Formats: sequence, structure tokens, C-alpha cells
Amino acid sequence: MAAPAPCTEFTGLRRASAAARPGRRGGNELCLAPFHRAAPRQHQRRRRGVKTVAAISEDLPRLAAPGKKGAAESGGRPEKVLMRAALTVRRKQKEDLKEAMAGHLDALWDMVGRSVALELISTKIHPRTKKPLQSGKASIKDWCQKRGVKGEHVVYTAEFMVDSDFGEPGAITVANRHHREFFLESIVVEGGLLCGPVHFACNSWVQTTRELPTKRVFFSNKPYLPSETPPGLRELRDKELKDLRGDGTGVRKLSDRIYDYATYNDLGNPDRGKEFIRPILGGKRIPYPRRCRTGRPPTDTNMLAESRVEKPHRIYVPRDEAFEELKQGAFSAGRLRAVLHTLIPSMIATISAETHSFQGFHHVDNLYKEGLRLKLGLQEHLFQKIPLVQKIQESSEGMLRYDTPSILSKDKFAWLRDDEFARQSVAGINPVNIARLTVFPPVSNLDPAIYGSPESSITEADIACQLNGLTVQQAMDQAKLFILDYHDVYLPFLDRINAIEGRKAYATRTILFLTQAGTLKPIAIELSLPPSQPGGPRTSKVLTPPSDATTNWLWMLAKAHVSSNDAGVHQLVNHWLRTHAIMEPFILAAHRRMSAMHPIFKLLHPHMRYTLEINALARQSLISADGVIESCFTPGPVSGEISATYYRNHWRFDLEGLPSDLIRRGVAVEDASQPHGIRLLIEDYPYANDGLLLWSAIRNWVESYVQLYYPDAGAVQCDDELQGWYHETVHVGHADVRDAPWWPALSTPADLASILTTLIWLASAQHAALNFGQYPLGGYVPNRPPLMRRLLPDPARDAAEYAAFMADPHRFFLNAMPGVLEATKFMAVVDTLSTHSPDEEYLGEGRDEPWTGDAAAVTAHAMFAADVRRAEETIERRNADQGRKNRCGAGVLPYELLAPSSPPGVTCRGVPNSISI
Repeated sequence: MAAPAPCTEFTGLRRASAAARPGRRGGNELCLAPFHRAAPRQHQRRRRGVKTVAAISEDLPRLAAPGKKGAAESGGRPEKVLMRAALTVRRKQKEDLKEAMAGHLDALWDMVGRSVALELISTKIHPRTKKPLQSGKASIKDWCQKRGVKGEHVVYTAEFMVDSDFGEPGAITVANRHHREFFLESIVVEGGLLCGPVHFACNSWVQTTRELPTKRVFFSNKPYLPSETPPGLRELRDKELKDLRGDGTGVRKLSDRIYDYATYNDLGNPDRGKEFIRPILGGKRIPYPRRCRTGRPPTDTNMLAESRVEKPHRIYVPRDEAFEELKQGAFSAGRLRAVLHTLIPSMIATISAETHSFQGFHHVDNLYKEGLRLKLGLQEHLFQKIPLVQKIQESSEGMLRYDTPSILSKDKFAWLRDDEFARQSVAGINPVNIARLTVFPPVSNLDPAIYGSPESSITEADIACQLNGLTVQQAMDQAKLFILDYHDVYLPFLDRINAIEGRKAYATRTILFLTQAGTLKPIAIELSLPPSQPGGPRTSKVLTPPSDATTNWLWMLAKAHVSSNDAGVHQLVNHWLRTHAIMEPFILAAHRRMSAMHPIFKLLHPHMRYTLEINALARQSLISADGVIESCFTPGPVSGEISATYYRNHWRFDLEGLPSDLIRRGVAVEDASQPHGIRLLIEDYPYANDGLLLWSAIRNWVESYVQLYYPDAGAVQCDDELQGWYHETVHVGHADVRDAPWWPALSTPADLASILTTLIWLASAQHAALNFGQYPLGGYVPNRPPLMRRLLPDPARDAAEYAAFMADPHRFFLNAMPGVLEATKFMAVVDTLSTHSPDEEYLGEGRDEPWTGDAAAVTAHAMFAADVRRAEETIERRNADQGRKNRCGAGVLPYELLAPSSPPGVTCRGVPNSISI
């Protein structure tokens, strides 16, 4: 046997040196070495693009010498060729006792023949039987011997003897006859192949044959449109998709890999009491996207409601959608912090009849300086009654202190200024609601027979002195007036919200003026309550910038109510509905209708990672009855209905792309002379400025990728899997709006590129802009209260309350804010949700081990990665440009939410590929 190619050691195998590694497509990248060395422990953050991939040297001997005639030509029996498979298995970094025992048992079973069995499937079929050529079974030989090998990755081998005319392996089956599942990262097959090594990117849990009697099938990384599928793979391609769809019945086990649809009928818990009943989201009455079906039985008291799985039990998602170990560890650590941060205030609230408010702004500051104990401002005797609290404080001191939010890092008092309040509408957590004002006074679209006069109470006299000498009409014509309009979102629900103890809200409108400096300033805030009788007059207050001490405090309270409205719309509509919930049907349909071999599935795959799991966790803990969203945000138990109302009345997939959304809101106009085809009317709009850079990079990447496989409209229209994916997404996943005329057609390569660009934008940049600033920019509750507990003081409504306000406005303001319990729970949760895990995959980063066998696609992705890097450099320059006052200036935070890269943790930057938190 010839000597192996030059190697360098790398994690339990040896990587071929650069000199020995051909650069051409199909050349070997790695060589298989003796696998007896313990692998060094991997770096805590596994860098994407340098994953361990096992492969085999080109010097593997072939029993049929190159150049010899095959069986068909020689007339004799075909000669035999040796092929070897190298499987890279990722082990858990931490095993409990049960798992360790199962590992030892697997090693013993392996010794007596109950091993992992593999079989190669050729792309060719037998000329007589018309069945795919198969290699015959081969077992992993070294599983038992490598039981003691250390390291995250272990590489195992299996050998096959096949006929010389076997052809190229297109699939491999794996039967796990052990006692527990294992995570298979990749397989590389080599030997007797003119095409060179064949790569299989698996990244999947392989269940035992006791849990899944059928063999697992993995396809090579070569992309095939359905019409181009090699004969030997056609039947397997169809069968795999059928298995993933299931039959729509039965309760799903955690080990299942079945993707199916259900309505949101699991948010409430009627068995717990009538106050926990929630309407079913999805259906004709309340339209909503579909979620992943679990098949759980109904509740005892409502046959239409699905029974719940409560923490810490896991809720079903298909096995490969669950968090990997690094992600799970980071998420669990965040949940531990959330538990600790919430536990002490909850326990104190339990034994104290009083609802605790912050006693001063210094108590809020102590959240970040001294931790939970001192920040509460409570009497020492309360702690003495709870010895557990004392023990937790002593043992977990570091975890009980909140990190200082970024919003306080450069100017502690910036949140008090009007210009900062307005700046956050274009560079904050929710920069997607500001719209151009084109009608004055603003007008409601609600039914006047129920909600009264549709016209706003704001008059020209209220704002004339704020317009730099312009009339209202002139200011509108010059695109100087903008609006944050939450009136119609909240007004139908205010009676129910304000009936909740400790919760008060208005339906707000805020008018903003664009100054000559390019910054915005609020010039009027309208606070409305619904009429006491249907169609009657509304109670409405209009406030303008203050002129004395009293109006200053009232203006601060009005801005706080606007921020509370904004926080609810941000969380329920823009964040949850328009990214998380909207994407789920597209993901379910992709797995059900497009093979892993499909080039479009390969394109979308990194943008679907972890989304089903995080959405399931949201249903379990965040958006459920009495969950975090209901507990901490203004809408409370009507949260789901507010989200569903927007979906029914306003959501349109064709307007979810960034340029279309900017045009819809009137903050941009089409302009072919501009780099992105539109011109912003607010030139210094950090979210839009940076977003357009990433939108263009994504669009160019998708268009170049689509062109590789779809040269014309016929290719798109004849792709049954592609058309099945889109049709099922619309007609099943978004069934309640399937007849809407605005759904884009899928007939041409341009149609396809547009749809895919929007999906990747929503999953990556749009979600990042709305998510990762939640704690850095919203963790200081006075800046952005998620709920309010008092209306503005009114001497006509409550003279005593107004007198208390006049006597101590500072205390009134703090008492209107969330209490200690609501604030700490909110802060703990958004801290977790703002965290990047160590295994995050960011936009434009190198893809995992050969994700495709198409060299042209790899080249196109490299160009995309370069575009993303250039975008990040541009963002850095913009943040240093003092002419951009909304992102650079004394005490002004830079806008980095769309800067693509990030280290782990809470960073207020970074654009992951997918909705993973």
C-alpha cells in the first residue's frame, strides 16, 4: 500500500497539508489517518466553516486498476473496487450517568455485532431490475475501540466492496442498532471513483432502530432539480419526503422527524381556569399563520384546545430542529439568570401585600450596580423571613446583578431628551413603524359607528409653532412630517386592557418633524380612550412640547405611554408575527416538499436553523396565557388578538421586503438613479441605510444562485418540488389569507429570486434589527416601559390623584412605570433574548463542510461573503461620521444592530442567518 498523503493532525484525524490538497472541484481535502489519537478539546466557540470533516487520501487502493475495462465491455464478471466511508460523529461534551452507561452498552453491543450498518446507493440503476445499485451492508468496525477517545469529534470508518461499474454513490443509508441516538455530522466516501471523494453533509440525529425501524437516508452534496435526479435516487427522494410529511395523525415523539401543521390552539390552558382561556389563532374567525403540529391530546374542558406541555418538559419539534448542545447550554444559562432575577422579587411579592414600585431612580440604577438585594428598597426583615433568598444571594451574587444597558453607557440622561425619543424611531429597537404623514389631521380606519369620529384631535394650531414657519400642508408636501400611529392597533382593546388591575393604556399618535439638521423631534402626542357608548365621542388628550414644570412631567408621561404602545407593537407584531410566526409555514413546507438535494433547499437551509425550536419555546413560555409577554407588556391577555388583527388587516408578503416596506410607509420613493433603486426621505435613517446594504447583498447572492439552476421561466414552472413548496406554504401554512390577491406569482426566475430574497431578509437582518437590541436599548425601563400602570393625572377625573401628582411628580412617574416584579422579569427575559450563543452562524460567514458539490455556487457564496464584509466596513465608517447625527455625536449610540458579525453574548450587533432566539 502506498504511503498516505502528507498530513497534519487535526482533532482525531489528520488534515491534508495545503501542498497535498488539490484546489479543483472534486479533489480531496482531507486524508484519513489512524484514528487512535485523542482529539484535542475544541475551542469553546466552534467557528463555522472549519468544521471537522473526515475524508480519505487519494492513495486508497483500488482493486480494479484504473483503465481496465468494465464488465459490460469485457463480457466477464465486473471486477471489485474497495470503497471506504469516513463518518464524523459529534459527541456530547457533557454526559450524565445514564448517557455514559448507554455509551458503554453500545460499545459492548458493537462487539457482538449490533453495530451501525451502512449501505451505499448508486446514482445508477440495475439494467435488468431497474432498481438502484446497492453496495451491500457494511458495519462500522472501530466504534468499540474509540469509546475512550476524547474530543468533540470522532471519525469512524466502514469499507465496502462494490462492482467496478457501481457508479457514483448518490446516497447512503444508516441503521443505528445501538441503544441511543448519535449526531452524524458528515460522511465522505472514496475509492474507485473517477469523480473523487463524495461528500454527504448530514448534520442530523440518527435514531436507534428501536425508535425508527426504517434506515436513515443521506444524499450527497450534489444538488439536483427533481427533473435531473439520477435514476438510482428518484425513488429514495420521493420516499424521504413522504416520511418527513407523515400522515397527519398521532402524538409526536421527541425523536420523530415529521413536519406538519396546526393552529395556535395551545396558548391557553382552560383546565387551569377560565382566566387562562385564550382564543384559537388560525381559522376563519381569527386568521393566523400555522405552527408545527405536535398531535397532543385536547384539554379536558375544551376539545378544540390542545393540552399544554409546561416547563421543564420539552415541547415537540422535529428532532433535527432542536437546539444543539452549545445553543442549549447558552439558552439554559440565560434561563437560569432569568429564574434568579425573577425569583427574589416574586417571593418578596408573595409575602408582602404591597405592590412594590421603585422608590427613586437610584433604585433603578442599583439594578446594575449592586444587584437584586439593594435595588428593591425593602426592609431587612423581609429578607429574614425568606432564608432561601439569603442563600441564593450568597451563592449566586454574580448572577443577581444586571448588566448596564448600552442606552446608559454614553449618556445616562439621554432618554429624557425629545431628540433621543425621536431618534429611537429610526435607530432603536423598533425602527419599522415610522411613516410619512400625508393626511392631516390623521384619520382612523376603525368603524365610526363603534369608535366615534375617525379624525384625530390634533389641530394645526397645536403644531404650527413647531414647523419653522411652514404651514402643515407645506410641511407635508416637503416630507417634513412623520407619524407613529398606534391608534387603531390599541383602541379596540383598551376597555379590556384598562380593566386589568395595575395596567393602564391609551391609543397613541405621535407627530414628528424633520429638522434641517436631519434629526426628528416630537411636536404633538395624542392620547385617546374609546367612547363610553358605541359611536360616541372619544376621550382624547393632545400634548405638545412643555413650557413649564407641570407640562414637562405630563409630557414625560405621554412619551412613556407612546413608548409602551411602541413596545407592545414591536414585540407582538413586528418581532413575533412578522418574523417568527410568518417564517414557520415556509420552513415546514420546505422540509415537506423540497428534497435535501434540491438547490433551493440548500440555499434556505441555514436560514431555517433553530426557528421551529425557538417558536415552540415561545408558545410554551412567552406568548402563552400568563406568559412573559402577557405579564410584562401592555396588551396582556389580548396580546394574541392584537397580533392576529394585524395579520388579518395589514400583513402582505409582497410588502415585507425592505424597499417595498419603506415605500409602503412613505419614508422612501422609487428612484432608479439611486444605488438601491429608492431614495430615503429621511436621509439619516440608520436602520434603512444599513438595511439596504444587506438587502442588496442578499438580493445579488440569491439572483446569482437562482440563475445557476433556472435559466428560464419553464424551469421554474416545471419544478414540482419548488411549486409544491410555495403552493403548500400559501394554501396550508397561510391558509387563512390564501385567496389574497397580493401573493406574488412564482413563474419566473425573477419571481423566485424576489421571494427568496424576502425570506432570507426576514430570517436574518430584519429579525436581528428587531431582536438583539432588546436589552441594550430597552433594558432601562424608564426609557422604554413595556407597560404603564397609571393614566395621566386629570383633576376632573380624580382630584386626589392630581393633587398627589402635583405634590410629588417624581413618585407619580415611577408609580406609573412597571413595578419591581414586572420590571425585573421583563429585564431578565429580554437579556436572554438579546444573547448570541457561541454556535451562532452569521450572515456571510463560511458555510459548513462542503454544503454543495456545485463549484459555481460556492464561488457565488464567496462573493456574497465579500459583499457582507464590505457592508460591515461601510457601517463602521457611518458610525464615525459626525454628519450622521442619528448615529454619531456626543452621547449618541452608534447603530450596530445590522453590523453582521458579533462575538457571543449581549452585544447589540450581529446578524445571524436565522431566527434562532
